Amino acid sequence: MSHALQFYIDGVWVDPAAGLKTLDVIDPSTEEAFAQIALGSEADVDKAVAAARAAFPAFAATSKQERLALMRRLLEAYKARYADIANALSQEMGAPKELAHRAQAAMGTGHLAKMIETLENFEFEELRGTTLIAKEPIGVVGMITPWNWPLNQIMCKVAPALAAGCTMVLKPSEIAPMNAIIFAEVMHEAGVPKGVFNLVNGDGPTVGEAISRHPGVDMVSFTGSTRAGILVAKAAADTVKRVHQELGGKSANILLDDVDLKRAVKLGVESVMRNSGQSCNAPTRMFVPARLHDEAIAIARSTAEPLKVGTPSEADTFLGPVVSEIQFDKIQRLIESGVSEGATLVVGGPGRPEHLNRGYYVRPTVFANVTDDMTIAREEIFGPVLSILPYESEDEVVARANDTPYGLASYVQSGSLERARKVAAQMRSGNVYINYPAWDAGAPFGGYKQSGNGREYADFGLEEFLEIKGTVGYAAA
Repeated sequence: MSHALQFYIDGVWVDPAAGLKTLDVIDPSTEEAFAQIALGSEADVDKAVAAARAAFPAFAATSKQERLALMRRLLEAYKARYADIANALSQEMGAPKELAHRAQAAMGTGHLAKMIETLENFEFEELRGTTLIAKEPIGVVGMITPWNWPLNQIMCKVAPALAAGCTMVLKPSEIAPMNAIIFAEVMHEAGVPKGVFNLVNGDGPTVGEAISRHPGVDMVSFTGSTRAGILVAKAAADTVKRVHQELGGKSANILLDDVDLKRAVKLGVESVMRNSGQSCNAPTRMFVPARLHDEAIAIARSTAEPLKVGTPSEADTFLGPVVSEIQFDKIQRLIESGVSEGATLVVGGPGRPEHLNRGYYVRPTVFANVTDDMTIAREEIFGPVLSILPYESEDEVVARANDTPYGLASYVQSGSLERARKVAAQMRSGNVYINYPAWDAGAPFGGYKQSGNGREYADFGLEEFLEIKGTVGYAAA
């Protein structure tokens, strides 16, 4: 890739300011480097922020129609590079080709199309009596995005920022950066004005922190772990900038006693295993009525055992590798903790699948008889590991499902929509999904508690990038 050792700043590809320092990009299916990227420095962030600040007044003054035209060009340019983006995602993440093309890359088009629709119908001004309420772009936005759904999170931030009239500096994950470099090329091809979008690759402690504490950045939008989110918030605190965060999760999946158990368990297992378990809102704690626990175990076993773990290029692969050696080792430690703490290992377990001797492949793992105090029930594993927890009553399961520092998502399965709604209303999470619904790009996405603050998607995401101004006496009395 011709721009992998450069950054996109002020409308052009430039060399690192402080000399070239590189990082290998690892293919997790082979454990071998397939590319190198340049690592940025504070000086590169300074250049990118200066470009974004210089571009802000003119871009903020553009009309809604001008921004819509730009976003429509971006959508066409993205579609033209769709296959390149999907292939990059597959190689750097280890995502199965089918998942990379059907879901990972598709999130980019889905969010951008929804934001275009949102902007078409969005009003930035409203007169209340004699006071004008105006919603204005917040300014320069620093964006720090993760590796697990890379284009999803990039587009969740870039699309509303463009719609609002903000300028931006993006630091994508250094673990899966190639899709972001292609995305920067797409932005250029779409004719985004110079300085509006800037990309600096690098690690969190250097580039991420420099963005977070930079006095020229008006807002930081961060997606990642709760641990890293705390560091971002602390770095941003001295400049009192807005900090928008989508963080970790440990989502409960409550199966009520009137549920179609076979369907509910099967889809629950598959939801956890998809993307090799690397989704912050994965339903990793499956609560089942105690009297149905053994039956649920049998269904979970028959669902998980046939799921193929294999190379991303194989058509029937359901689980590719996890993204890195660090993630692999963490997941292995947590699986071993489940065994040592007394959970029943239903399927999977420590180590690679027997037919694979290299690559960061994890066995799809299901534990049963899990109790709330076990490590696997408390910590976010971020791998293909499901915990099944028995319960006795509806009141009990609601309390236990909410007994977590996280609050990103909850899931409720029931044969009665009325019962499911009643339980959903009691969940302390930013999203509740009833009976495995289709994905909705218009639903607000974000968390309660230590799962973050603020919301993404559609008008909820757009509002995050806007300031509210009240001009009193604007109209004659």
